[in-house]
Amino acid sequence: MAPRRTLVALVSSLTIVAAGALASPAAAHGRGTPEEKFAQKVTTRNVLGHLGALQKIADQNGGNRAALTPGYEASARYVERTLKKAGYRTERDPFTFEDLVVDTDTLTENSPGTAEYEVAQMQFSPNSPVGGVTGDLVTPAGTFGCTPDTWSGIDVVGKIALISRGSCNFSFKALYAYQAGAAGVVVYNNVPDAQLSNVTLGTEGLVPIPVGGIRQADGQALAAALPTGPVNVTLDLTSHLEEFESFNVIAETRQGRDDNVVMLGAHLDGVEAGPGINDNGTGSATILEVAVQLAKSHTRHHNTVRFAWWGAEERGLLGSTAYVAELKDQPGELERIATYLNYDMVGSPNYVIGVYDADQSTYPAPPNVPIPEGSAATEDVLTSWFDATGQPWVDTQFSGRSDYQAFILNGIPASGLFTGADGSKTAAEVALFGGTVGIPYDPNYHQAGDTLSNVNRDALGIMTKAIAASTYSLAWDTEAINGVSGPGDGHTWPGHGHGPGRHGDLEDRVTLERAS
Repeated sequence: MAPRRTLVALVSSLTIVAAGALASPAAAHGRGTPEEKFAQKVTTRNVLGHLGALQKIADQNGGNRAALTPGYEASARYVERTLKKAGYRTERDPFTFEDLVVDTDTLTENSPGTAEYEVAQMQFSPNSPVGGVTGDLVTPAGTFGCTPDTWSGIDVVGKIALISRGSCNFSFKALYAYQAGAAGVVVYNNVPDAQLSNVTLGTEGLVPIPVGGIRQADGQALAAALPTGPVNVTLDLTSHLEEFESFNVIAETRQGRDDNVVMLGAHLDGVEAGPGINDNGTGSATILEVAVQLAKSHTRHHNTVRFAWWGAEERGLLGSTAYVAELKDQPGELERIATYLNYDMVGSPNYVIGVYDADQSTYPAPPNVPIPEGSAATEDVLTSWFDATGQPWVDTQFSGRSDYQAFILNGIPASGLFTGADGSKTAAEVALFGGTVGIPYDPNYHQAGDTLSNVNRDALGIMTKAIAASTYSLAWDTEAINGVSGPGDGHTWPGHGHGPGRHGDLEDRVTLERAS
């Protein structure tokens, strides 16, 4: 899951919802139903096999599968090879983007000691002036700096604000420090052994001062030295933009009507810090196995099912955003998508079973986050499965923190599943799901420890069945979402129809080729 977001409300809030508490208009799921029978074919063992392959790929390619790396290329080839073996034709959907290339990234202690600290420039932070900005460190009252009054009565002018991560978005921390007179801002992490990097101020031009992130231990050590006297530092952060190219992997079923496409997506890239097996090997591996088993079933379902493995999500949802923009440029293409389901982190070690709260039954969506009509019905398909099988679940805020963002901004219904990232587990959640109170849902989020051993098999198994059953249900019927039911006029065959969201010739066509 990417920390960089253009939408506000980056916190994934959770609440308890008792199993069976919400009546769903979606078709009920239960044991012995076609959904249940299909879900049994999508095994946790096979999903773990895909995750083992992704782990091996990371091990052989510098320890990660990040965008623009050999590890990402190898991950894409594995997905493509697996899909082709199952009978699919796949397409690489290329996109270009601009990204920052670091020129300088130093935080230097000038006095009383001399030391250099690893620091990362935040997205949308301006560059430092030549030579950096120099000043004494200063901390807010309460360490977090989330309100203007935390700087009241403190001499901040010309100094470097040192602030702990937590309690509010980075944008608020930087803005209030700047308004108090700071010449620069350094935010230290709130989890151990992890550099604070790949994070965002949310929008360009928010503050005219450099803002960077450092490790928790470094920040705490600097803060602890302040009571004994001034600590003078120089913060030097500069970068420039370059253009890069990456790609998504797209495949869809041959069976199903052209004008009603059910879409599943998971980002395939990880961060550079580690293998990215929970984030987001788990989502990628699960929809891959669903695709494989749907092909093997030879089911003559009514609706086309399209699968997407997104690129460069960790750099700011770039692959999914580019894909939706491409469809938007082609009349009628977005309208063919009935709903989009997003699966980003579905095997967290200290997990919850979270469902995107599209009906806002617990959490109102942020003001700038639309919830297209049909999203609540999409959520119901997921929650009705959990209710029918006696599985407790919780709401997670519909905040646009993953690849569904571009879809909802363009009016496409969406929902999804999530087992938690860097938020802390509550006692009430421990009562429902087990685990440990007060620590993150994934203590290895965006770290080197996000390996195969980081995945909770129970969580992965629960989510795998839910993803499989909901896919099968929606492959047959989306009437509760968009009023469309039945087989329609049939599917358009190669040479006469659609590819992965655009009209074109046979080379652009992505189909499920039957083995027979």
